[in-house]
Amino acid sequence: MKKSLLLLTLVVSTTHAQHFQDFLNRVYPASEDRRTAIVDSFMAVHPTLPFIEQDTMVHFIYRGSATSVTVPGDANGWDGNAFPMTNIAGTDFWYRTQIFEADARLDYKFIINGGTWILDPRNPFQITGGFGPNSELRMPRHPAAPEILYYPDIPHGALRDTIFFSPALGNSRTIRVYTPPGYESSSDSLPMILFHDGLEYVSLANANNVIDYLIWKRRIPPILAVFVPPVNRTQEYVSSQINQFSTFIVSELLPYIDQRYRTRRTPASRAVMGASNGGNISLWLGYNYPQVFGKVGAQSSNIIGQISDGFRSTSRRALKLYLDLGTYDIAMLIPLVRNFVPILQSNAYTYRYREYHEGHSWGNWRAHLDEALEFFFEAEATGLGSEERSSIPGEIRLEQNYPNPFNERTVISFRLSTVSDVRLSVSDMLGRDVATLVNNVKEAGNHIVTFEAPRSGVEFSSGVYFYRLQTEVSNRTMKMVLVR
Repeated sequence: MKKSLLLLTLVVSTTHAQHFQDFLNRVYPASEDRRTAIVDSFMAVHPTLPFIEQDTMVHFIYRGSATSVTVPGDANGWDGNAFPMTNIAGTDFWYRTQIFEADARLDYKFIINGGTWILDPRNPFQITGGFGPNSELRMPRHPAAPEILYYPDIPHGALRDTIFFSPALGNSRTIRVYTPPGYESSSDSLPMILFHDGLEYVSLANANNVIDYLIWKRRIPPILAVFVPPVNRTQEYVSSQINQFSTFIVSELLPYIDQRYRTRRTPASRAVMGASNGGNISLWLGYNYPQVFGKVGAQSSNIIGQISDGFRSTSRRALKLYLDLGTYDIAMLIPLVRNFVPILQSNAYTYRYREYHEGHSWGNWRAHLDEALEFFFEAEATGLGSEERSSIPGEIRLEQNYPNPFNERTVISFRLSTVSDVRLSVSDMLGRDVATLVNNVKEAGNHIVTFEAPRSGVEFSSGVYFYRLQTEVSNRTMKMVLVR
């Protein structure tokens, strides 16, 4: 089950479209000796920032002495000169207004005077990445990720560290292994997932929390997780040491894991996963060793030519693949992933592909780790067969429309676990409803709806639209692109 929508109480949102503009209309005509008082009043009413209006309009605000302030982040490729803020003369108030999708989540910082990078002082939300903490913009409809949190009152697995030497690479690294709750008192063999950039999947993506939560919710069975860090990351994951690294994983590490732990040794019970270049090595291992790994996850993945060419030119391997991508991801990666998906389609691979309004960030990857794990292991959930799972009250699934982008017509499919009062609507970039596709009671099961533009005489221009599935207890929103 995907995540419910988070209603933010700390980031101010309002239905009054001109609220910030009203402030500007008051402050600019005022004399300079009055402007500071008007700014003080605004800040007292809105102590927590950024200030969000109409679900999509974001006002970044900084208050302090400066000659320039910019807002680098996921939205502009972390360009230090991008998104310059405007100063209200006679005050230390700086602002920048941007439009983002209502469900976006983006990392950002401020740069003061062209050189000093700081967190947004009035934003309580932060996310730690590979280069330290960033401020986090959470739009009002961004889905919550309860599974990443630590819950002291649920069963927890154990983490064990081992220093492992690789003859193939001639180096050592710390391997961390997760065993699920009850492992020591059970004799069951377990499915397994191996994570590249493994220690970051624990420290930055909270993968052990996610696995604990999913097992507790019976959304996946107990699994074993192996977290493998790189030593020479670029060489091992994408270039000169990729073959030696593959030998290390397949011929050295996995035999050790199989000997030390109770694992299922069929490829259908083994997954490999990573993000960015870690996604590249995961795809490489799946393609070259399908007899070892039957499930492959790649988040915001780099995909070298040998991988895409191999998948394109050879017969289908017995693989199940999960891929996701941020629409604010690294620019060079976006076409690599988007062009790879049709290769999977044309070769009839079993795969799931999702795009999210996020960037190249651990905040993005950790929030969707549960979707990959459920896709890989859901059917094996102990004591909970597929028919029983499909009847879990409130569970819904909304699929990516196809084709996407589309010209005049696209198909939207969704699944309900129980009879539900359903509303399926389409909105524009400003969050305004432009079409209602379903607004009645639907039976449990799979449903398919066709959206046509133009529809009922309404003219739709090219651009980004959102379709939203709502029931009494759950909401899902996805993006589609109309090209005229």
